[in-house]
Amino acid sequence: MAKKAKPSVDKIVKKVNKEFEKTSAQIEGLINDALKQFDNLQNQVQEPVRKLLKDMDELRDREMKRFNDEFERRMNEFHELQSALLERLGIASRETGKSVSKSSESTSKASGTKKAAPAKKPTAAKPAAKKTSTAKPKAAAPKKAAKPADKSDLTRVKGIGPATAKKMKEAGITSIEQIANPSDADKQKLEAFKSLKGFSELSAEAKKVL
Repeated sequence: MAKKAKPSVDKIVKKVNKEFEKTSAQIEGLINDALKQFDNLQNQVQEPVRKLLKDMDELRDREMKRFNDEFERRMNEFHELQSALLERLGIASRETGKSVSKSSESTSKASGTKKAAPAKKPTAAKPAAKKTSTAKPKAAAPKKAAKPADKSDLTRVKGIGPATAKKMKEAGITSIEQIANPSDADKQKLEAFKSLKGFSELSAEAKKVL
């Protein structure tokens, strides 16, 4: 009976060992499959996250660029408005100065004619000639004093305000003659002010002042 029991025990042990190896192999296979699925799942999760982060970075860059462009555009509009206001104020001051000079000239002319009228009645014409001779240098004196100021004061040209005149002087345009009769170098300097309103008429306006 003992001899018959031994082989049966060995068979059972072998069978158990085979089953154990089989189950361990199955467990290892399941673990490997689970690890593979976990890796796939991790990749699937990481890719959308990476894409989302990339989209967020691109959106942020676009929004920053749009904000900078809008800010620069608003600043340019503000500078243009400021220069336009300064130019209008400069034009208004020039017009008031011209009106004052015209009124003073008209009053001086009127006073000259009034003074000359009683001089005709007496026969002596010498004092009348003296009066007219004294009136001439008065009218000629402001013209001689205004010539150097006119050439250097670019704001006397219609369309050029104080801000634009300052920029032109910084660019090398320091005289009205350079605008009225520009050389090739002056033309290149004036090209920087193409955006100025009435740029095409600056030369003609400068010639009027001269």
